[in-house]
Amino acid sequence: MAYEQAIQSAVSDPLVVPEASEWSSVRIEPGETLSTVFETEGLDTAQWMSILELGPDARQLKRIKAGDTLEIRKSGDDLLELRYELDDLRTLHVERVGDHFEANTLTADLARSTRTITGTIDSSLFIAGQKAGLPVRMVMELAELFRYDIDFALDLRDGDRFTVVMEELYKDGVKLRDGDMLAAEFVNQGKVHRAVRFKDGEGRSAFYTPDGQSLRKAFFRTPLDVVRVSSPFNLRRRHPILNTIRAHKGVDYAASSGTPIKATGDGKVAFIGNKGGYGRVVILQHGQQYETLYAHMSRFRAGMKAGAKVKQGQVIGYVGASGLATAPHLHYEFRVNGVHKNPVNIVMPRANPIARAQLPKFQSQIVPLIAQIESARAPRVAQAPAAILPAISAATP
Repeated sequence: MAYEQAIQSAVSDPLVVPEASEWSSVRIEPGETLSTVFETEGLDTAQWMSILELGPDARQLKRIKAGDTLEIRKSGDDLLELRYELDDLRTLHVERVGDHFEANTLTADLARSTRTITGTIDSSLFIAGQKAGLPVRMVMELAELFRYDIDFALDLRDGDRFTVVMEELYKDGVKLRDGDMLAAEFVNQGKVHRAVRFKDGEGRSAFYTPDGQSLRKAFFRTPLDVVRVSSPFNLRRRHPILNTIRAHKGVDYAASSGTPIKATGDGKVAFIGNKGGYGRVVILQHGQQYETLYAHMSRFRAGMKAGAKVKQGQVIGYVGASGLATAPHLHYEFRVNGVHKNPVNIVMPRANPIARAQLPKFQSQIVPLIAQIESARAPRVAQAPAAILPAISAATP
Protein backbone atom coordinates (compact mmCIF):
# COMPACT_ATOMS: atom_id res chain seq x y z
CA MET A 1 0.00 0.00 0.00
CA ALA A 2 2.78 2.44 0.94
CA TYR A 3 4.62 1.56 -2.29
CA GLU A 4 1.56 2.31 -4.41
CA GLN A 5 1.06 5.65 -2.63
CA ALA A 6 4.68 6.60 -3.32
CA ILE A 7 4.27 5.80 -7.02
CA GLN A 8 1.06 7.84 -7.25
CA SER A 9 2.73 10.77 -5.50
CA ALA A 10 5.69 10.72 -7.91
CA VAL A 11 3.44 10.62 -10.94
CA SER A 12 1.30 13.49 -9.68
CA ASP A 13 4.28 15.75 -8.97
CA PRO A 14 4.71 18.22 -11.90
CA LEU A 15 8.06 18.08 -13.73
CA VAL A 16 10.09 21.25 -13.29
CA VAL A 17 10.84 22.56 -16.81
CA PRO A 18 13.32 25.45 -17.00
CA GLU A 19 11.88 28.58 -18.54
CA ALA A 20 13.15 29.65 -21.94
CA SER A 21 15.73 32.38 -21.67
CA GLU A 22 15.74 35.67 -23.53
CA TRP A 23 18.13 36.08 -26.44
CA SER A 24 21.73 36.63 -25.34
CA SER A 25 24.73 37.65 -27.44
CA VAL A 26 27.97 35.73 -27.07
CA ARG A 27 31.07 37.42 -28.49
CA ILE A 28 33.71 34.95 -29.57
CA GLU A 29 37.04 35.46 -27.83
CA PRO A 30 40.45 34.43 -29.21
CA GLY A 31 40.88 30.66 -29.06
CA GLU A 32 37.20 29.91 -28.58
CA THR A 33 35.33 27.35 -30.68
CA LEU A 34 31.69 26.33 -30.92
CA SER A 35 32.28 23.51 -28.40
CA THR A 36 33.85 25.83 -25.82
CA VAL A 37 30.96 28.28 -26.25
CA PHE A 38 28.49 25.48 -25.48
CA GLU A 39 30.51 24.50 -22.41
CA THR A 40 30.66 28.09 -21.16
CA GLU A 41 26.91 28.54 -21.68
CA GLY A 42 26.14 25.30 -19.80
CA LEU A 43 24.67 23.59 -22.86
CA ASP A 44 24.79 19.88 -23.55
CA THR A 45 27.94 19.62 -25.72
CA ALA A 46 26.47 16.79 -27.81
CA GLN A 47 24.13 19.37 -29.38
CA TRP A 48 26.78 21.34 -31.25
CA MET A 49 27.85 18.20 -33.13
CA SER A 50 24.27 17.67 -34.31
CA ILE A 51 24.08 21.28 -35.52
CA LEU A 52 27.19 20.93 -37.68
CA GLU A 53 25.46 18.13 -39.60
CA LEU A 54 22.63 20.41 -40.77
CA GLY A 55 24.27 21.50 -44.04
CA PRO A 56 27.08 23.65 -45.50
CA ASP A 57 25.93 26.93 -43.93
CA ALA A 58 25.73 25.30 -40.48
CA ARG A 59 29.23 23.89 -40.97
CA GLN A 60 30.52 27.45 -41.17
CA LEU A 61 30.16 27.45 -37.39
CA LYS A 62 33.35 25.36 -37.39
CA ARG A 63 35.16 28.46 -38.57
CA ILE A 64 33.89 31.05 -36.11
CA LYS A 65 36.62 33.48 -35.18
CA ALA A 66 37.40 36.08 -32.59
CA GLY A 67 35.03 39.03 -32.87
CA ASP A 68 32.13 37.01 -34.32
CA THR A 69 28.84 36.99 -32.40
CA LEU A 70 26.45 34.14 -31.69
CA GLU A 71 22.92 34.90 -30.52
CA ILE A 72 21.53 32.16 -28.29
CA ARG A 73 18.24 31.29 -26.61
CA LYS A 74 18.18 28.28 -24.29
CA SER A 75 16.22 26.35 -21.67
CA GLY A 76 18.43 24.77 -19.02
CA ASP A 77 21.12 22.83 -20.86
CA ASP A 78 19.03 22.66 -24.05
CA LEU A 79 19.65 25.03 -26.94
CA LEU A 80 16.37 26.38 -28.30
CA GLU A 81 17.61 28.76 -31.00
CA LEU A 82 20.90 30.06 -32.40
CA ARG A 83 21.59 32.86 -34.87
CA TYR A 84 24.89 33.49 -36.67
CA GLU A 85 25.53 36.17 -39.30
CA LEU A 86 27.24 34.44 -42.22
CA ASP A 87 27.85 37.69 -44.12
CA ASP A 88 26.26 41.08 -44.68
CA LEU A 89 23.15 39.56 -46.23
CA ARG A 90 22.73 36.04 -44.84
CA THR A 91 22.01 34.85 -41.29
CA LEU A 92 21.99 31.21 -40.16
CA HIS A 93 19.02 30.38 -37.92
CA VAL A 94 19.06 27.08 -35.99
CA GLU A 95 15.91 26.08 -34.09
CA ARG A 96 14.98 23.09 -31.90
CA VAL A 97 11.95 21.24 -33.25
CA GLY A 98 10.96 18.42 -30.87
CA ASP A 99 14.05 16.30 -30.26
CA HIS A 100 16.08 17.57 -33.24
CA PHE A 101 17.34 20.78 -34.83
CA GLU A 102 16.48 22.46 -38.12
CA ALA A 103 18.55 25.11 -39.88
CA ASN A 104 17.50 27.86 -42.28
CA THR A 105 19.48 30.63 -43.92
CA LEU A 106 17.67 33.97 -43.93
CA THR A 107 18.53 36.60 -46.53
CA ALA A 108 18.05 40.24 -45.60
CA ASP A 109 16.05 42.58 -47.80
CA LEU A 110 18.23 45.48 -48.88
CA ALA A 111 16.99 48.98 -49.54
CA ARG A 112 18.47 50.50 -52.68
CA SER A 113 19.05 54.15 -53.41
CA THR A 114 21.04 56.05 -56.01
CA ARG A 115 23.66 58.73 -55.77
CA THR A 116 24.81 60.98 -58.58
CA ILE A 117 28.43 62.16 -58.56
CA THR A 118 29.96 64.65 -60.97
CA GLY A 119 33.55 65.76 -61.41
CA THR A 120 35.77 67.88 -63.64
CA ILE A 121 39.19 66.92 -64.99
CA ASP A 122 41.99 69.28 -64.02
CA SER A 123 44.90 66.84 -64.00
CA SER A 124 43.92 63.17 -64.19
CA LEU A 125 40.77 61.08 -63.99
CA PHE A 126 41.96 59.41 -60.79
CA ILE A 127 42.57 62.70 -58.97
CA ALA A 128 39.31 64.19 -60.27
CA GLY A 129 37.44 61.12 -59.09
CA GLN A 130 38.97 61.40 -55.63
CA LYS A 131 38.04 65.07 -55.37
CA ALA A 132 34.45 64.32 -56.40
CA GLY A 133 34.13 61.51 -53.85
CA LEU A 134 33.86 58.75 -56.43
CA PRO A 135 34.97 55.38 -54.98
CA VAL A 136 38.24 54.12 -56.46
CA ARG A 137 36.46 51.04 -57.82
CA MET A 138 34.09 53.31 -59.73
CA VAL A 139 36.96 55.42 -61.11
CA MET A 140 38.54 52.28 -62.56
CA GLU A 141 35.20 51.08 -63.92
CA LEU A 142 34.57 54.47 -65.52
CA ALA A 143 37.92 54.31 -67.31
CA GLU A 144 37.23 50.72 -68.37
CA LEU A 145 33.76 51.65 -69.58
CA PHE A 146 34.86 54.37 -71.99
CA ARG A 147 38.29 53.02 -72.93
CA TYR A 148 36.91 51.94 -76.31
CA ASP A 149 36.19 55.57 -77.29
CA ILE A 150 38.61 57.60 -75.16
CA ASP A 151 42.37 57.18 -74.89
CA PHE A 152 42.89 58.30 -71.29
CA ALA A 153 46.61 58.84 -71.96
CA LEU A 154 46.15 61.21 -74.91
CA ASP A 155 42.58 62.46 -75.11
CA LEU A 156 41.89 63.99 -71.68
CA ARG A 157 41.72 67.78 -71.44
CA ASP A 158 41.27 70.12 -68.50
CA GLY A 159 37.57 70.87 -68.25
CA ASP A 160 36.44 67.42 -69.37
CA ARG A 161 33.75 66.23 -66.98
CA PHE A 162 32.05 63.04 -65.88
CA THR A 163 28.80 62.05 -64.20
CA VAL A 164 28.17 58.71 -62.52
CA VAL A 165 24.85 57.34 -61.26
CA MET A 166 25.68 54.64 -58.74
CA GLU A 167 23.66 52.42 -56.46
CA GLU A 168 24.01 52.34 -52.67
CA LEU A 169 22.77 49.43 -50.56
CA TYR A 170 21.22 49.89 -47.10
CA LYS A 171 20.35 47.34 -44.42
CA ASP A 172 18.13 48.35 -41.51
CA GLY A 173 18.60 52.01 -42.42
CA VAL A 174 22.41 51.81 -42.35
CA LYS A 175 24.51 52.01 -45.51
CA LEU A 176 25.99 48.59 -46.13
CA ARG A 177 28.14 49.27 -49.18
CA ASP A 178 28.27 50.81 -52.63
CA GLY A 179 26.44 48.85 -55.29
CA ASP A 180 26.88 48.91 -59.06
CA MET A 181 27.37 51.75 -61.48
CA LEU A 182 24.02 52.20 -63.22
CA ALA A 183 24.81 54.91 -65.74
CA ALA A 184 27.64 57.26 -66.67
CA GLU A 185 28.44 60.20 -68.88
CA PHE A 186 31.89 61.43 -69.94
CA VAL A 187 32.25 64.69 -71.86
CA ASN A 188 35.63 64.60 -73.60
CA GLN A 189 36.72 67.60 -75.66
CA GLY A 190 33.06 68.57 -76.01
CA LYS A 191 31.93 65.12 -77.22
CA VAL A 192 29.37 63.40 -75.02
CA HIS A 193 29.72 59.68 -74.29
CA ARG A 194 26.95 57.94 -72.34
CA ALA A 195 26.45 54.43 -70.99
CA VAL A 196 23.60 52.70 -69.16
CA ARG A 197 23.56 49.27 -67.50
CA PHE A 198 20.99 46.73 -68.71
CA LYS A 199 20.29 43.11 -67.77
CA ASP A 200 19.06 41.06 -70.70
CA GLY A 201 16.52 38.23 -70.71
CA GLU A 202 19.24 35.70 -69.84
CA GLY A 203 20.38 37.61 -66.75
CA ARG A 204 23.58 39.03 -68.26
CA SER A 205 24.43 42.64 -67.48
CA ALA A 206 26.31 44.95 -69.82
CA PHE A 207 26.56 48.64 -70.69
CA TYR A 208 24.98 50.14 -73.79
CA THR A 209 24.63 53.52 -75.43
CA PRO A 210 21.18 55.13 -74.98
CA ASP A 211 20.17 53.92 -78.45
CA GLY A 212 20.92 50.30 -77.55
CA GLN A 213 24.33 49.90 -79.17
CA SER A 214 26.89 47.88 -77.23
CA LEU A 215 29.42 50.07 -75.48
CA ARG A 216 31.87 47.23 -75.85
CA LYS A 217 33.90 47.27 -79.03
CA ALA A 218 35.83 44.49 -80.64
CA PHE A 219 39.09 46.14 -79.45
CA PHE A 220 40.36 48.21 -76.55
CA ARG A 221 42.19 51.40 -77.47
CA THR A 222 45.18 50.49 -75.31
CA PRO A 223 46.64 47.21 -73.99
CA LEU A 224 47.73 48.72 -70.64
CA ASP A 225 45.57 49.99 -67.77
CA VAL A 226 47.75 53.03 -66.99
CA VAL A 227 49.61 54.41 -69.96
CA ARG A 228 51.90 57.20 -71.14
CA VAL A 229 52.67 57.41 -74.83
CA SER A 230 56.42 57.67 -75.29
CA SER A 231 56.40 57.45 -79.08
CA PRO A 232 53.28 57.86 -81.28
CA PHE A 233 52.43 56.30 -84.62
CA ASN A 234 54.77 58.08 -87.08
CA LEU A 235 55.81 56.92 -90.53
CA ARG A 236 58.78 59.39 -90.55
CA ARG A 237 60.20 58.76 -87.07
CA ARG A 238 63.96 58.70 -86.44
CA HIS A 239 64.84 55.45 -84.66
CA PRO A 240 66.34 56.22 -81.21
CA ILE A 241 68.97 53.44 -81.44
CA LEU A 242 69.69 53.07 -85.17
CA ASN A 243 69.55 56.88 -85.72
CA THR A 244 67.89 56.43 -89.10
CA ILE A 245 64.51 57.42 -90.45
CA ARG A 246 62.35 54.35 -89.96
CA ALA A 247 58.57 54.21 -89.99
CA HIS A 248 57.13 53.69 -86.52
CA LYS A 249 54.07 51.63 -87.39
CA GLY A 250 52.70 51.40 -83.88
CA VAL A 251 52.48 53.20 -80.56
CA ASP A 252 54.98 52.93 -77.71
CA TYR A 253 53.60 53.03 -74.17
CA ALA A 254 56.08 53.73 -71.36
CA ALA A 255 55.46 51.59 -68.29
CA SER A 256 57.36 49.95 -65.48
CA SER A 257 58.94 46.58 -66.16
CA GLY A 258 56.50 43.84 -65.21
CA THR A 259 53.33 45.83 -65.95
CA PRO A 260 50.63 43.40 -67.23
CA ILE A 261 49.86 43.60 -70.95
CA LYS A 262 46.28 42.76 -71.97
CA ALA A 263 44.90 41.47 -75.26
CA THR A 264 42.94 44.30 -76.84
CA GLY A 265 40.48 41.89 -78.46
CA ASP A 266 39.35 38.28 -78.59
CA GLY A 267 41.58 36.17 -80.79
CA LYS A 268 44.21 33.44 -80.96
CA VAL A 269 47.98 33.45 -80.69
CA ALA A 270 49.44 33.54 -84.21
CA PHE A 271 53.06 33.92 -82.98
CA ILE A 272 54.89 33.90 -79.67
CA GLY A 273 58.66 34.12 -79.28
CA ASN A 274 61.63 36.31 -80.16
CA LYS A 275 61.45 38.38 -83.32
CA GLY A 276 64.53 40.49 -84.06
CA GLY A 277 64.31 44.08 -82.83
CA TYR A 278 60.87 43.41 -81.39
CA GLY A 279 62.43 41.19 -78.72
CA ARG A 280 59.88 38.96 -77.02
CA VAL A 281 56.67 39.40 -78.97
CA VAL A 282 53.12 38.09 -79.18
CA ILE A 283 51.02 38.45 -82.33
CA LEU A 284 47.27 37.84 -82.05
CA GLN A 285 44.94 37.07 -84.95
CA HIS A 286 41.39 38.42 -84.60
CA GLY A 287 39.26 36.80 -87.29
CA GLN A 288 40.21 37.32 -90.93
CA GLN A 289 40.82 41.08 -90.94
CA TYR A 290 42.56 42.13 -87.77
CA GLU A 291 45.93 41.46 -86.16
CA THR A 292 47.63 43.00 -83.12
CA LEU A 293 51.28 42.87 -82.08
CA TYR A 294 52.80 43.34 -78.59
CA ALA A 295 56.58 43.71 -78.41
CA HIS A 296 59.58 44.17 -76.05
CA MET A 297 58.01 41.97 -73.36
CA SER A 298 60.02 40.91 -70.33
CA ARG A 299 58.17 37.57 -70.24
CA PHE A 300 55.05 35.85 -71.48
CA ARG A 301 52.13 34.79 -69.32
CA ALA A 302 52.46 31.17 -68.23
CA GLY A 303 50.61 28.81 -70.54
CA MET A 304 50.70 31.07 -73.61
CA LYS A 305 51.44 29.15 -76.80
CA ALA A 306 50.80 29.38 -80.54
CA GLY A 307 47.19 28.59 -81.40
CA ALA A 308 45.88 29.34 -77.90
CA LYS A 309 42.67 31.36 -77.68
CA VAL A 310 42.65 34.59 -75.68
CA LYS A 311 39.86 36.82 -74.44
CA GLN A 312 39.72 40.59 -74.59
CA GLY A 313 41.37 41.95 -71.45
CA GLN A 314 43.26 38.73 -70.69
CA VAL A 315 46.89 39.20 -69.61
CA ILE A 316 49.23 37.84 -72.29
CA GLY A 317 52.59 39.08 -71.01
CA TYR A 318 54.51 41.74 -69.12
CA VAL A 319 56.29 44.96 -70.08
CA GLY A 320 60.04 44.76 -70.56
CA ALA A 321 62.91 46.07 -72.70
CA SER A 322 63.81 43.06 -74.84
CA GLY A 323 65.04 43.61 -78.40
CA LEU A 324 65.94 47.12 -79.58
CA ALA A 325 64.60 49.11 -76.64
CA THR A 326 66.18 51.93 -74.64
CA ALA A 327 63.90 51.48 -71.61
CA PRO A 328 60.96 49.33 -70.48
CA HIS A 329 57.94 49.97 -72.69
CA LEU A 330 55.33 48.23 -74.83
CA HIS A 331 55.33 48.59 -78.60
CA TYR A 332 51.80 47.96 -79.89
CA GLU A 333 50.70 47.56 -83.50
CA PHE A 334 47.25 47.28 -85.06
CA ARG A 335 46.86 45.84 -88.54
CA VAL A 336 43.80 45.64 -90.81
CA ASN A 337 44.14 43.24 -93.74
CA GLY A 338 47.91 43.39 -93.25
CA VAL A 339 48.07 47.21 -93.32
CA HIS A 340 49.33 49.07 -90.23
CA LYS A 341 46.80 51.49 -88.76
CA ASN A 342 47.14 54.04 -85.97
CA PRO A 343 45.32 52.40 -83.01
CA VAL A 344 44.81 55.79 -81.40
CA ASN A 345 42.37 57.14 -83.99
CA ILE A 346 41.10 54.21 -86.04
CA VAL A 347 37.33 53.61 -85.84
CA MET A 348 36.87 50.35 -83.95
CA PRO A 349 34.06 47.89 -84.80
CA ARG A 350 31.42 47.45 -82.08
CA ALA A 351 30.12 44.28 -80.46
CA ASN A 352 26.50 43.15 -80.85
CA PRO A 353 23.69 45.61 -79.93
CA ILE A 354 20.67 44.83 -77.74
CA ALA A 355 18.36 42.28 -79.36
CA ARG A 356 15.37 43.89 -81.06
CA ALA A 357 12.93 42.05 -78.75
CA GLN A 358 14.64 43.56 -75.69
CA LEU A 359 14.58 47.16 -76.91
CA PRO A 360 11.18 48.20 -75.42
CA LYS A 361 12.21 46.95 -71.97
CA PHE A 362 15.61 48.64 -72.31
CA GLN A 363 14.14 51.98 -73.39
CA SER A 364 11.66 52.05 -70.50
CA GLN A 365 14.35 51.30 -67.93
CA ILE A 366 16.88 53.90 -69.03
CA VAL A 367 14.47 56.86 -68.80
CA PRO A 368 15.07 57.58 -65.07
CA LEU A 369 18.81 56.99 -65.46
CA ILE A 370 19.15 59.49 -68.27
CA ALA A 371 16.99 61.94 -66.27
CA GLN A 372 19.43 61.73 -63.35
CA ILE A 373 22.37 62.43 -65.64
CA GLU A 374 20.54 65.38 -67.18
CA SER A 375 19.73 66.79 -63.73
CA ALA A 376 23.42 66.68 -62.80
CA ARG A 377 24.43 69.08 -65.56
CA ALA A 378 24.19 71.95 -63.06
CA PRO A 379 27.66 72.80 -61.62
CA ARG A 380 27.77 70.70 -58.47
CA VAL A 381 30.19 68.09 -57.22
CA ALA A 382 27.83 65.52 -55.74
CA GLN A 383 24.24 64.93 -54.82
CA ALA A 384 22.81 63.37 -51.70
CA PRO A 385 21.36 59.86 -52.04
CA ALA A 386 17.96 59.83 -53.72
CA ALA A 387 15.26 57.19 -53.61
CA ILE A 388 15.73 54.75 -56.46
CA LEU A 389 12.88 54.29 -58.89
CA PRO A 390 11.43 50.79 -59.46
CA ALA A 391 12.51 50.83 -63.10
CA ILE A 392 16.13 51.37 -62.08
CA SER A 393 15.96 48.63 -59.47
CA ALA A 394 14.74 46.22 -62.09
CA ALA A 395 17.67 47.06 -64.33
CA THR A 396 20.34 46.21 -61.80
CA PRO A 397 22.05 42.79 -61.84
